[in-house]
Amino acid sequence: QVQLVESGGGLVQPGGSLRLSCAASGIAFSICQMNWYRQAPGQQRELVAGITSAGSTNYADSVKGRFTISRDNAKNTVYLQMNSLKPEDTAVYYCNARWNFVGYWGQGTQVTVSS
Repeated sequence: QVQLVESGGGLVQPGGSLRLSCAASGIAFSICQMNWYRQAPGQQRELVAGITSAGSTNYADSVKGRFTISRDNAKNTVYLQMNSLKPEDTAVYYCNARWNFVGYWGQGTQVTVSS
């Protein structure tokens, strides 16, 4: 019954902003590490940002200072606020939930940054 559903992707101009959301069900959300990954065509899936159950965050160097991950345990939702977007941010963004070494994935949402 585990389900992660991403939303908020779309087309945005360089320098613009988007906020991605991932709504989780069927898991003990509050004790899971939540992560955002992305994958561009021809490239490996990349960890973009993570947030622990205690709220500690980490970011890929490429997005530090521009992206912010947050979570709302009352809503079982993790967010990725993306500011100052660049064309190289274009990718399918995936939500990931992890408890120890067990992980679950969302279906992905497309983010395209283009003028």
